[in-house]
Amino acid sequence: MADPEDNVAIPEFSCLLQMDPHLKTYEKDFKRRYELLQKQLLQLEEAEGGFEQFTRSYQNFGVQRRPDNSLFFQEWAPAAEALFLTGDFNGWDKFAHPYTKKEFGKWELVLPPKPDKSPAVDHNTKLKVVVHTNTGERLYRISPWAKYVNREEKSVIYEWVHWDPPQLYSQIHPRPKKPTSLRIYEAHVGIASPEGKIASYTNFTTNVLPRIKDLGYNCIQLMAIMEHAYYASFGYQITSFFAASSRYGTPEELKQLIDVAHSMGIVVLLDVVHSHASKNTEDGLNAFDGSDSCFFHALPRGQHSLWDSRLFNYSSWEVLRFLLSNLRWWMEEYCFDGFRFDGVTSMMYHHHGIGTGFSGDYSEYFGLQVDEDSLVYLMLANHILHTLYPDCITVAEDVSGMPAVCRGVEEGGLGFDYRLAMAIPDKWIQILKEFKDEDWDMGNIVHTLTNRRYGEKCIAYAESHDQALVGDKTLAFWLMDKEMYTNMSSLVPMTSIIDRGIQIHKMIRLITHGLGGEGYLNFIGNEFGHPEWLDFPREGNNESYHYARRQFNLLDMEHLRYCQLYAFDRDMNRTEDKYGWLAAAPVYIPCRTAIVLANEEIDYCY
Repeated sequence: MADPEDNVAIPEFSCLLQMDPHLKTYEKDFKRRYELLQKQLLQLEEAEGGFEQFTRSYQNFGVQRRPDNSLFFQEWAPAAEALFLTGDFNGWDKFAHPYTKKEFGKWELVLPPKPDKSPAVDHNTKLKVVVHTNTGERLYRISPWAKYVNREEKSVIYEWVHWDPPQLYSQIHPRPKKPTSLRIYEAHVGIASPEGKIASYTNFTTNVLPRIKDLGYNCIQLMAIMEHAYYASFGYQITSFFAASSRYGTPEELKQLIDVAHSMGIVVLLDVVHSHASKNTEDGLNAFDGSDSCFFHALPRGQHSLWDSRLFNYSSWEVLRFLLSNLRWWMEEYCFDGFRFDGVTSMMYHHHGIGTGFSGDYSEYFGLQVDEDSLVYLMLANHILHTLYPDCITVAEDVSGMPAVCRGVEEGGLGFDYRLAMAIPDKWIQILKEFKDEDWDMGNIVHTLTNRRYGEKCIAYAESHDQALVGDKTLAFWLMDKEMYTNMSSLVPMTSIIDRGIQIHKMIRLITHGLGGEGYLNFIGNEFGHPEWLDFPREGNNESYHYARRQFNLLDMEHLRYCQLYAFDRDMNRTEDKYGWLAAAPVYIPCRTAIVLANEEIDYCY
């Protein structure tokens, strides 16, 4: 009997094989993935009326206000014995408003309007789902679909807050066209101020967006937007997937930030975390219905041993509904222009990349170690996003180098537009730590910068947020160290350390920009050589915000040499905008003992 995969035809698989004939050996693996994708799409059509409706489930779950001002509540809690709604609206009565059990583990409740015809639950008031388990426990939970959560000043637990303001922000400006050369400014709203506090969406809109525009970046990647209970997690321990973090302000202020960015011709990407979730129960998804599974694989499979977090069950219909609708929500409600998918390596393999050194041997990317449910989810997500939003940009954070991550689904690939070139920053740190200037091997540097899969676009970066964190050092700090605190003024003679540091800082960024990929990324503040590391408030630093900030005020003092680094970064981006080397064909390198780059198609040499 023939294998079922033999009957599956990947429409443009021949294009993938033209790029890499060695993948022919694994044709059955590609066919099996593609067949699973097609089955999912067919099931969505039959059961839900297609993915267009399925991905709008955020309009049916959580709480929805109907035209008559009645409120409709729906949750998925398959292991629960009973569900009740409580909150400010009913004086926190735990039994007055029971949900009705429906098919497939769903629960529904309708609250009629008040006598004055206004909704039964007022805007900005608190709610809780009360879950009764089959073991007799009573649990208080936040809806997984909550659109806004907040916490009291001295509390560590977030509360579900009903967000239904009388005036919603309405986008004024259309999305910009997808850039041909992607120049990304990776940013964290909370640290985007010289002040030792959590900065706001409004501050970012007023004070940071104009700088990004001036620098010549045409894309912003916003980190730590999805709500996370622990600030020091850098936004990677998500507790509420549909809620924009209330630390920085309101949902409407985030919408305005994105709208103003669009008015400047800047697209905005969300750093989306669908690879895992916080293990929190009171204000997270974990054990929502009292079981150890629900949205996740049951333990122990459902636990990430390094991250101490929960792992999604991508084979579950309702998990697919939740995650795919989550992507659609951020695109529709906030008008994001795409996503950087965090932790893709962890998603793609059953071993999650733990203790695995990827050598590039193709056998590492196929077989039983690959989580095909996760691969199909990523294919489905990219297919849906690019179908509904042709200009949507998706970026994969993958350290493994899996083939076809950035080839179209129709070729058998995962469908991402770009992947991060994660070997480049490691190479620069290695060079600065281990080699004298005269011992730099230009051939090895050029090889690292250009060593990427043909036909799969990469985002190059000399450093990102990982290098800025406490325990590591930025390039500027590796180069200039403590002299950054005393000798960056042009009012004093330039020392040899500062002179060397500034010039090498510029050249590292320039050659990375020119050779490293089809896009470029910079982390907030690194463009001017920010002099301090990044350390979020935590017990180990007495909850200090001193290092959880970006000192843009240094640029306002024109005698400081930080302004020179800023100006170089600006001119580098503006020159790329003029000549377009990121979008051009690969460069020709006539000499590997010196930095001489040329591109015959667009006629530049530097």
